[in-house]
Amino acid sequence: MSTPTIIVALISFVLGALLALLTIPLLVWMERRVASLIQDRIGPNRTNIFGFRLGGIVQSFADVVKLLLKEEYYPSHINKGRWLFMLAPVITFVAALLAFMAIPFADTLLIDGELLRIQPLPIDFGVLWYLAIGAVGVLGVIFGGWMSHNKYALLGAARAGSMVISYELPLGLSILSFIITYNTLDFNEMVHFQSGTFFGVFPAWGIFIQPLASIILIVTLFAETNRNPFTVAEGESEIVAGYMTEHTAMKFAMYFMGEYVAMNTASAVIITTLFGGYQLPYLSTEDLLTHFSNFSVALMLLLPLLLFIFIRWMQKNNRVNDRVSNDGGRAFETKVFTLVFIGMGVFVELLLLYLTFISESDIEKSLFIAVTQVLIFVIKLMLFNLFFVIIRWTLPRFRYDQVQTLGWKYLLPLSLLNLFITAIVVVGVSI
Repeated sequence: MSTPTIIVALISFVLGALLALLTIPLLVWMERRVASLIQDRIGPNRTNIFGFRLGGIVQSFADVVKLLLKEEYYPSHINKGRWLFMLAPVITFVAALLAFMAIPFADTLLIDGELLRIQPLPIDFGVLWYLAIGAVGVLGVIFGGWMSHNKYALLGAARAGSMVISYELPLGLSILSFIITYNTLDFNEMVHFQSGTFFGVFPAWGIFIQPLASIILIVTLFAETNRNPFTVAEGESEIVAGYMTEHTAMKFAMYFMGEYVAMNTASAVIITTLFGGYQLPYLSTEDLLTHFSNFSVALMLLLPLLLFIFIRWMQKNNRVNDRVSNDGGRAFETKVFTLVFIGMGVFVELLLLYLTFISESDIEKSLFIAVTQVLIFVIKLMLFNLFFVIIRWTLPRFRYDQVQTLGWKYLLPLSLLNLFITAIVVVGVSI
């Protein structure tokens, strides 16, 4: 194994771990802030480290410290199988984390004649990996509810298990439609397919090519991640907190973090399958390399405008009404971040000038495009996570019978019909 292969593999693995783990406090912050906006509140914004609030994100790190220091409680009625009671949250968390590792964050790099994947697990059957590993996560929910020896926890686990069975079928059939359409099991090849156009006008994204399968995929992934309106497994008004009723401190935190990692993984699968993944619409990696000068000049012109808009937004929102409080710390924080972002913008501008007018190395340009694609992937990922959060605080929770009815009577027949039509169309076009 060559040195570039080892370096790229390590960077990809670290990047995957960071995107999966460091997004948890960010997603918790997003959940709270969006909920507060929808409910006409401010949300957490006072917790700080040396005056730096990061818009309220520091509150999420404070919660992590709180959960780490809380006392571990074990119900006295749990005598046998306590190890499985403790292992259950770990299964859910690790399964969601491993499923995320099959997602490509950028296109394959060509260095010294070697193809290097920007993917934590460089496999070409990522779809099968996601379906297999993702389905394991529910075992942690079932074990947690069963080993709690609590009727509410057991009921929540039973609901979770039945819901997964109900929605795994339409989920698998909808993904099978995309496999037939893209003719691959590789997430990276799916992204390559979507770099073209559809009817010469629309980008060849899955949302346009397979609209029905896309809707089924999104709905079933909402159910798979136990997000509203499919939170029947932890319905507070009926079964206290469902399968995690008896889990406290870090055991609860593992379930809690596992839900956000699963939401992050579902968002990554959706944008990779339906919205072009790390690619810009209409532009493939080859197009960016061929027209790198045009791309870099456009980026140099666009970057100062985006920085100006962001800094003005930050200056407007990161302050307190003088009638409420004279918080000078926020002015200092805003000033520091303004200088940091301006410095980052100047660095990127100088780097683009070097790559455009001085450098003749294709490897350097390929690396810059790879970094740009990672940023595009992260932006799309956070936008769809935002969609998950907005849906949670907009729609009410379905009843258990409504969840089952939707899965068996509507989504399953529609997914079978869509698969049948897809097979006919693909065979007809190939003939």
